[in-house]
Amino acid sequence: MVTAGPTREYVDPVRYISNESSGRMGFEIARAAARRGWQVTLIAGPVALETPAGVRRIDVVSALDMLVATRKAFRAADVLYMSAAVADWRPKRKLSGKWRRKDDGSEQTQLELVKNPDILATVARHKGARMVVAFALETGDGVRRAQAKLRRKNADWIVLNDASALNAPVSSVTILGRDGSMQRRKSSSKAATAAALVGLWDRERGGP
Repeated sequence: MVTAGPTREYVDPVRYISNESSGRMGFEIARAAARRGWQVTLIAGPVALETPAGVRRIDVVSALDMLVATRKAFRAADVLYMSAAVADWRPKRKLSGKWRRKDDGSEQTQLELVKNPDILATVARHKGARMVVAFALETGDGVRRAQAKLRRKNADWIVLNDASALNAPVSSVTILGRDGSMQRRKSSSKAATAAALVGLWDRERGGP
């Protein structure tokens, strides 16, 4: 199973907190896995992408929606690619009508946020023999932080990239393994990177 794209955390019926994730990486992973004959479930946040052939797609909006869908799909999965860019925070409450704080003449306002659940940590905690591939977007040298996240989230692999990957057809990534391995892929198409990530399954099972 694969998660992809951003989440939207609504402030009111027309405004939301989100990010620049296009979902391309996750969709390419789903496509590469389907081409290998895998049964693929793709859980997608709000994106403008066509569903890859042979892939079962579940559309979600918020982080809470994605958590419910991911927990359910993971029960029957052998592999999880957690490539979605899930919002860390959401408004404490969603207003039923349009937010009109500016109408009282205020020059400043505050929006109270609460932390979203950590989907990856939640499902990977009891993963057993299943393979989990995490993603980390960092600015600067993020290898140390990515390695810490790999251990903290109980993942087998983590894919480190930076902000240049957002909404782009190519990206430079570093694939870090729980075994201490490190593979750098510079300016690779997301399709090529996806194929390499799907190939991690063979490595986990003792293949070439």
